Amino acid sequence: MTISESSVTDTLFGPLTVRLDSWRGEVVVEGEAIPRVVLSRATGTKDDGETPIGTRNAGLLILSVGGEAAALAPGRGRLIRRSYRVDVRHAGRHWRLVPHSMPDSRLLRDGRRLGDFHSKGGGEVKAAEWRSDAKPDAMDAAVGYALAAAFGTGAESMWATAADLVFDAFP
Repeated sequence: MTISESSVTDTLFGPLTVRLDSWRGEVVVEGEAIPRVVLSRATGTKDDGETPIGTRNAGLLILSVGGEAAALAPGRGRLIRRSYRVDVRHAGRHWRLVPHSMPDSRLLRDGRRLGDFHSKGGGEVKAAEWRSDAKPDAMDAAVGYALAAAFGTGAESMWATAADLVFDAFP
């Protein structure tokens, strides 16, 4: 259980703060140029020990963007990378953070790739790498940083996971 706070200087949105309190199960992302995003785990629920926010169960999570409620739907996080996706619907938009390599995840808005995020774990997120043709806005950035901090980024490929399971079965 940790509390971490990191300062990030985003190339488009300037300085912002990403704070993860895994004890309380809360991620807060804020900065002068972005709306405040808060993602919280329900009070009194146990930390799953695997997810930075403490759960992938949408029924135990509350998300607000700029003070307004948003719908959150994390994938189950199983064998394939795509199962680690996290979807958010708010203000007529649909965001998806989905792993595309071991360390990185892509942020999409309405199916269009905006950029990549990399989390070192424990809520520490490096500055986003925005695509030059994507034109992300402040809400995109705030949601992306919050999801990357709360759920982490990246995942092993299905083949690497399957190989690990096979090799772990033999001493």
